[in-house]
Amino acid sequence: MRIFRKKELIIERKSLKSKDAFLQPLAVGIVSAIFVSLLLIMGLLDIMRSEANLVGFLEDQALSTISVLQRLTEDNLKSIISAPEKKPSQTKTVSRAESEYSKRWVIEAITDLGRKVDEQWRKEKVNNNVLARLAAENNLWYLAVLNPRGNAVYQSSTLKTDMLGPRELKSAGRPLSTLELLDKIRAKAGIGFIALRRTDGSGTVVINLDKDGLIYWSLKVAVERGLQKFGEGHGIVYMQIINDQEKLLSSVGEPVHILKSDDFKYDNILAGKTKIASRKIEVGEKKILDIAAPLFLDKTVVGVVRMGLDRGSMDKIIAESKKNIYVFMVFVVIIAMFSMWLLYYDQNRHMAGVIEMERRLEKAERLSALGQLAAGVAHEIRNPLNAISMATQRLKKDFIPSDSDKAQDFQNLSGVVRDEIKRLDLIIEEFLSFSKTRRLELRDFSVTEILQKIVSLIQTEAQERGIIIEKRWRYVPAIIPVDINKIQQALFNLIKNAMESIPAQGKITITVDKEGKNYIIVSISDTGCGMTADEIERIFSPDYTTKEKGVGLGVPLASEIIRGHGGEIRVISRKGEGTTIEVILPKEQKRTNNH
Repeated sequence: MRIFRKKELIIERKSLKSKDAFLQPLAVGIVSAIFVSLLLIMGLLDIMRSEANLVGFLEDQALSTISVLQRLTEDNLKSIISAPEKKPSQTKTVSRAESEYSKRWVIEAITDLGRKVDEQWRKEKVNNNVLARLAAENNLWYLAVLNPRGNAVYQSSTLKTDMLGPRELKSAGRPLSTLELLDKIRAKAGIGFIALRRTDGSGTVVINLDKDGLIYWSLKVAVERGLQKFGEGHGIVYMQIINDQEKLLSSVGEPVHILKSDDFKYDNILAGKTKIASRKIEVGEKKILDIAAPLFLDKTVVGVVRMGLDRGSMDKIIAESKKNIYVFMVFVVIIAMFSMWLLYYDQNRHMAGVIEMERRLEKAERLSALGQLAAGVAHEIRNPLNAISMATQRLKKDFIPSDSDKAQDFQNLSGVVRDEIKRLDLIIEEFLSFSKTRRLELRDFSVTEILQKIVSLIQTEAQERGIIIEKRWRYVPAIIPVDINKIQQALFNLIKNAMESIPAQGKITITVDKEGKNYIIVSISDTGCGMTADEIERIFSPDYTTKEKGVGLGVPLASEIIRGHGGEIRVISRKGEGTTIEVILPKEQKRTNNH
């Protein structure tokens, strides 16, 4: 107890001196930290200002691009919806030929959609759900595919005929076909349609547009034509235009799947409250400034333009500014740290020596106490061992049972007792000479036989404690050059330690197997309490133990013996889940005594 109290005093004294030694460097560190923090804040503010200016420049570039697109779209839309005047006018108007040509753009765009539907129909990929989705996406009043008799095979929705009278739904007593109904609806409600009939007459694709649909497609085609005239480049990665119902009108550039409508508040943009909004995104290795701005036609917001501008050059400028600021700050920090180090080194050089001497003294006192304890144990135990040894010899000679079977068991047990007495004597010698050079007397012997002997010794104790010992000899007889007594001592210590780690009932599994071509492995697994990572690192230290009794030299002794055989120990453990100790031993060694 005196040793551990002394250790606590040394640690306490060490912590007090370390605290005193750090007073001045801490003050320097605080001043340096404040100075560096001020520089960092100033640098970050400067970077933020530069970044805001560069973002503003890109936003102005985007607005300029959008204004060009707006002008092109307005021209295209006027060309689509304008009609020639009956009387000459002084103002410039769109000619009839140009207007008819522009209207053809819309018809061609709708016709292309019809061809795509027909292609999917031929591949049998069309059903009511598919047509309903296409109609919703493209603002169509009705979309259907008809059989040769003109009746709908698949349709986007049930055809609305409420604007027709009961008599108009039939002709000559028969119900009208879908195509005939569409013609009557066109004449009465003004809902036009485009029908694409297959050349072989096997079917027809019908697309109906109401007024809203016609406006949508006119705007869609006008925007697409504007984008075609505008072209790509100008640092634009992508551009998407959606209408006020958040439906896509057109897009150009690389498709960006991560764009979502909730990235920006479209309501504010469509209401004209937000002139422009932007955010930084990364798509793969590309760094992009994502911009959203309203699309005006005749001073009315009709949609939102999403534009992605390459911000590589902007990031390079910002990165260069950051680099300059960070280099300057690192230089200041180095000077501050160097000043702290000089103060620390000057004030604590002598203190470090004193602390090291105290640590060594504490360790020397512990080892000295262990040595004294070892001498006392050797003196007290050797005499009883000698008496037990002589009594065993007397029993073996004079008290042999007359029954031959019992006589054989008696001889075996007395031999085990005699061998264990010798091993105890050797352990005492090992304990006394733990830190001294030791020599090994190697000879070929079976590792499984050694383990079997150890299991026989501890079997009774294990049964009393409810511990099951399972043997798995996967490599028999596992004959390798070993010092029999010492390897038995090492393995016994490890198995005994596994038993002591099991608080109640449990299991120990001992496995012998090959480890490559030149080694064997002895694995000792238990279902005990396990160890933390810190405990695993310290179990091989002679001055560490978790036991309330004993000096905790079993595992360190085992480790030293196994290393003397040219082997190694691996420990795998987790707190509360048990421990596995793997002993790896070489199959061949030089037949000389190892130091």
